[in-house]
Amino acid sequence: MFRKILIANRGEIALRILRACRDLDIPAVVAYSVADRDSLPVRLADEAVCIGPAPAARSYNNIPAVISAALVTGCDAIHPGYGFLAENAYLADICQQVGLAFIGPRSDVIEKMGNKAEARRVMREAGVPLLPGTPGIVGSLSEAREFTRKIGFPVVIKAVAGGGGRGMRVANNDAELARGLPLAQAEAEAAFGNGDVYIERFLDRPRHVEVQVLGDEHGNVIALGERDCSLQRRHQKVLEEAPAPNLPKKVRDNLLRTAQKGAKSANYTSAGTLEFLLDQEGRFYFMEMNTRIQVEHPITEEVTGTDLVKEQILIAMGEKLTLNPRSLEPNGHAIEVRITAEDATNDFMPSVGTVDTWVAPGGPGVRVDSHLFNGYTVPSNYDSLLAKIITWGKDRDEAAARMQRALRETIITGITHTVPFHRALVADQRFLAGEVHTGFIPDFLERVGSRITDDTREVDDEALDAMPARTGGR
Repeated sequence: MFRKILIANRGEIALRILRACRDLDIPAVVAYSVADRDSLPVRLADEAVCIGPAPAARSYNNIPAVISAALVTGCDAIHPGYGFLAENAYLADICQQVGLAFIGPRSDVIEKMGNKAEARRVMREAGVPLLPGTPGIVGSLSEAREFTRKIGFPVVIKAVAGGGGRGMRVANNDAELARGLPLAQAEAEAAFGNGDVYIERFLDRPRHVEVQVLGDEHGNVIALGERDCSLQRRHQKVLEEAPAPNLPKKVRDNLLRTAQKGAKSANYTSAGTLEFLLDQEGRFYFMEMNTRIQVEHPITEEVTGTDLVKEQILIAMGEKLTLNPRSLEPNGHAIEVRITAEDATNDFMPSVGTVDTWVAPGGPGVRVDSHLFNGYTVPSNYDSLLAKIITWGKDRDEAAARMQRALRETIITGITHTVPFHRALVADQRFLAGEVHTGFIPDFLERVGSRITDDTREVDDEALDAMPARTGGR
């Protein structure tokens, strides 16, 4: 058992980890920046330590500050959450050198799977399906042209160290390839300090489906089901659900077996996610692996009854996985929406300010993961995530109906937020039919953008009336 865990993160994930520590009866220290000194995780922590000023580079991304905070407070483990240093191999390596447990995979695994070209090599050797792509880094336009002559257009240029759409360019012809390659390289260098890119076949409007895995130090790896993350804006997820809608059982079973095989081939430990693209024929292709807990992990928890953060901690303590894969078949359906401080009617312009009123929804089948409180000031230094609203139902219709109820109950005043956007989204007929793909959100905004309003009475009443009434608890 760990003596004490340092939570090296902020916001809702810091609070989520703190709750898991409490359930395991492990004291926790919340590391915070000056901007977060009055945050809810700090207020609720057993102990808190300031690690620097507001800029993340001088606090949450400052490895010496994080390590020092753990050592001076007597911690023997660090949980990095997601974002910031969660997939930083150097932090994991330093933890090992100074005798701290890193609650995540080993540094060599983080480094290997964090390099997309290397991750593709590992998965190729394991027999995991891949989109046609360059075997390694593309260093010149002539190399890129030689490859595209073999497979044709369209292609996508991707940063090997990338994420969130940065360092990515789609090319539909040679002129776009010539423009896009140096732009992708420059953007990757600026964002990740690594300008290396590779190229692969581009799928138009695929589905984005990921598989949650857990691996322990004893060689056991299990897949805990899939999540559909197709609803994205500029490569940033806005709504996720589990299990993936309209996915044939044969495809689902093959996807889970493939993800488990891929994780085993990477010698993976801790919680992680393998992400795949599915084409319109149901064929799937490995895209990348995230070596951390995901923002959308609660929907998997809701349909499997598993506390993934607790499992992360237990694995880091050397415990064997005791979960029975047969008991992890999805029970019902779960949907998560990400409420952010953005204005959906103004190209999602960020909003900062003070939350005057925060009323969270409740009732059967509703879970809210949030660090908000009345009087909370949204800082300008970090991600705009305010809350995650998660609903569970015995089927997708009930989960969607409960999400509409939950969003109608949600009140946030003082700042602009995306609750009205989500009210319209989960009442949309095409969403309700499960017709999801990575181009859904741009299409949706083009169709109904002008109808997004903060007045719930004006949100697609026709679609709401068509939704079946559902009652009862889980």
